[in-house]
Amino acid sequence: MIAALGLLLGILAGLFFAPDVPLGLEPYLPIAVVAALDAVFGGLRAFLDGIFDDKVFVVSFVSNVVIAAAIVFLGDKLGVGGQLTTGVVVVLGIRIFSNAAAIRRHLFHA
Repeated sequence: MIAALGLLLGILAGLFFAPDVPLGLEPYLPIAVVAALDAVFGGLRAFLDGIFDDKVFVVSFVSNVVIAAAIVFLGDKLGVGGQLTTGVVVVLGIRIFSNAAAIRRHLFHA
């Protein structure tokens, strides 16, 4: 519940303050958002399965964002940023849809 409230507060603060993203960090923002969504859907799935742990959620959230951004940064330095960005989005997208399917099965008992 606290995680959902924090997410809602973060979204509202972002909409209200409309922060500017520095130009050098713009390529990493979409990856960070996808990584954060992966952690949120994983946390919701864990909550519905009755195994949610707030410490695990926070560590998962932060580590997903940092690792995904680091992979894209490394790709940029190697000159293959686009390919690694696509790879990160595909992997995290698969995880998000997998968690969404598990949430849907749990909610609709299918």
